[in-house]
Amino acid sequence: MAEMQQQPSTIPAPPDAAGPSPVQTIWRHRSLFAAVFCGVLVLTAVLLVVLPVRYLAVGSVIVAEQEPGGTANVNSSVWAQKIGDPADVESQLLVIRSPRLMRLAMAAPGVVDAAVLECQTGFGGGSSCDKMKTDSGAFVDYVSSRYSIGAVGRSRVINISYTSSLGEVAQTMANALTNAFLADQRVAGSDSREIAASYLWKEVRQLDAEVREADSKIQAFRRTKGLMRGSIAPISSERLTSISQQLSTAEAARADALARLQEIKASASRGAFDAPSVLANRSIADLKQQLTVVAAQYASQANVLGPRHPSLRALEQEQIAIKDRMTAEVANISSSAQKAYDANDTLVNSLKKQMETVKSEVGSATSDEASIESMVRGTEIKRQQYADLYKRASELETERRVLIGSTRLVSLAELPAKPFFPKKIPFLAAGATIGLLLALSAAFFGDRFKFGNLRQFTPAPRRDVPDEAVPASTMPAAAAPPAAVSAAAAPLIVPEVTGARPIPMAAPAPAGSLSELAVVTGAPILARLPSIRKPPESAIGAILTAQSGASLTKSLALAQQDRAFQDGLRQLSAGLFAGHDSKRRHLLVASPAPAEGKTFLTLALAQYLAMSGRNVLVVECDLGAPKFEAALGLRGSMGLQGILRGDVQPRDVVVRTSTANLDAIAAGPFANSADLIMQKPLADLLQWSQIYDVVLIDGPSPTVQLDIGVLARQVDGVLMCMRTGRSSIGQAIATSASIRAAGGDLVGIAITMAQSDTAAAREVERMPAYAGAV
Repeated sequence: MAEMQQQPSTIPAPPDAAGPSPVQTIWRHRSLFAAVFCGVLVLTAVLLVVLPVRYLAVGSVIVAEQEPGGTANVNSSVWAQKIGDPADVESQLLVIRSPRLMRLAMAAPGVVDAAVLECQTGFGGGSSCDKMKTDSGAFVDYVSSRYSIGAVGRSRVINISYTSSLGEVAQTMANALTNAFLADQRVAGSDSREIAASYLWKEVRQLDAEVREADSKIQAFRRTKGLMRGSIAPISSERLTSISQQLSTAEAARADALARLQEIKASASRGAFDAPSVLANRSIADLKQQLTVVAAQYASQANVLGPRHPSLRALEQEQIAIKDRMTAEVANISSSAQKAYDANDTLVNSLKKQMETVKSEVGSATSDEASIESMVRGTEIKRQQYADLYKRASELETERRVLIGSTRLVSLAELPAKPFFPKKIPFLAAGATIGLLLALSAAFFGDRFKFGNLRQFTPAPRRDVPDEAVPASTMPAAAAPPAAVSAAAAPLIVPEVTGARPIPMAAPAPAGSLSELAVVTGAPILARLPSIRKPPESAIGAILTAQSGASLTKSLALAQQDRAFQDGLRQLSAGLFAGHDSKRRHLLVASPAPAEGKTFLTLALAQYLAMSGRNVLVVECDLGAPKFEAALGLRGSMGLQGILRGDVQPRDVVVRTSTANLDAIAAGPFANSADLIMQKPLADLLQWSQIYDVVLIDGPSPTVQLDIGVLARQVDGVLMCMRTGRSSIGQAIATSASIRAAGGDLVGIAITMAQSDTAAAREVERMPAYAGAV
């Protein structure tokens, strides 16, 4: 054993300083070159299909054009200064880009609907799109980034373009801003005409109100004075004529009624019924006919019968009755004639009174007509002024509208037929160029993409088990039950690893201890890491702060300065990545019992590999007792728990440490999540971590009842950490058995806190016999 410990480590000679030529480098990495180049081309083709098509519509205007108005305007000094002035073009560009002009464009018909349609078609659909209908600020924020305004070379032409996924929308929005700019320029160039026109329109409205008021007064005066005109004359005159005609008719009717009444009275006084108005009555005619018939009957009967015969007496009575009825009917006719006369007489008297009243009204209407004529003349004068002012104001308004100002339209935007982006040939050419650059970079830095290639680490030949045979007393029984493992648990002192450069602080191995641990676990002892020299500290204080973040921070800083400890890390890295094990990339650091120095060993080995030039990622899986944030000075993040919960992606929680080439993923802030590591596999994290040369995973604490095999089968290998004077062989056997049962690969054991010769001898004396039970 002593002879093996004294063998010097073999260090290969450095490679030749003159490296291969660039062509040889590319040819040596031709597979990587082709893969990167083809991958970029495929990605370019996919992007060409996936990226949304954009259309560009362009409208053009020209500034500082000649205004109509003769040679005086052209020869003015202001015009001479204006032609070709770059400041004027820049000013116009700022005007076009202003939110005020975009709000003017928003007022055009169909512009807001086009912007909302484009927003809903893209990825910004929802309430934010409908907000543009009422909020002009949201409209300006949305369209301002899609407008592109710029001068064409050194000319005075300005292009106003709009980019959209819809060709119709691009044309509408570009033309809307172009028309709004032209309208704004016309308004700016016609302020004086607008002021004059505004004044004239104000006077026109005032005259219109005065004319309307005068007409209303004239009509009210006519109604009040009764001077309204009829069809051919004033109403009062026509009324007087109508009353006069009615009076003549009423007087004629009264005279006729009086004549008939007198005729009836004269006939009645004579006892006759021969008056024309009486004879015209049908009742009288009927009664006279009955009387004639009765008289004929009476004459016929009187020749046969005597004067007292009842029949004759009846005919006499009938004649008397008929005559009485005729007398009563004549009285009725006389009464009717009297009434007709009275009515006509009353009508005549009433019409006479009305005629007198109308005559007085017609007499006073003459002076009122004269007053109305003066009012009508004043109204006609105002109406003529109104017509003149209205005509002049219309002329000024027309001049203001046709004035083109200092800006003229070159062309409105046409409907784009071909997409502006992406264009196939330039897009593919750019993709090929980028692919070529990335492929060249990958070829020249190919060595850094070969994960697990740790050639700069100095591999040292080692022997995991010494050549001498293991004593039979220390060999485990093949069929011993697992329960015997705990019974054999005892403190362990492990020796130096053979075949490597000796560590100054390490003591020679006691006889049989190295072979026993290697045989029972089936894993070689890769290295013994000595204790780090620290400032004097009490034993109780060292125990209380052994696993704290502050203690880890101090220990890591001291480990980088401790040469013996760095030699141990070199020996450990050589054993992990030498020979056929050089392809190991994902390593899990576990321990059979708590307080074995597992976290410290993980961080110290990660820092050593990072300072050796490898890209290293260290992951904290000890969710029950996390220490990475305090030890490495990391800022709080979702950490590994966020990845396992599916809340974040691995790249979002990686934190770059103060050590170059060393990144870390802490456990995370959530409580009671220790079993999360067993429920969610690390497949996504391990797949993503292929970008690193080495990934070291700090395993869960043994105090948590979790199966270490769940993690062991997901990584390339497991490094078991055991502390001198603390670990037990039984726990080591149980841990190694659990790893292999799950399909994991236990690549070796690292012994921490190696002691001096005297202390190691005392530990061996106190160590109980193994008795061969496994």
